[in-house]
Amino acid sequence: MSHDQSDQDRISSRAHLLPEEAAAGSDDPEAQADAILAESDLREEDRNAAPDTVLEHRTSEETVTPIEPPD
Repeated sequence: MSHDQSDQDRISSRAHLLPEEAAAGSDDPEAQADAILAESDLREEDRNAAPDTVLEHRTSEETVTPIEPPD
């Protein structure tokens, strides 16, 4: 099986909408599957590619507004 055929098989398999996707609808399940698999492949190649993999290091002073003590 060629690489292109393998990719097409993956896309065809993923194009079957999940219940949540079916409820929302999809104009082009094949294109949606291709985009999902492309992003998945990118994340496999570069573990830091996912937006939520970057950790921010901040102190509490940088994240909250201090409350003034009562008079």
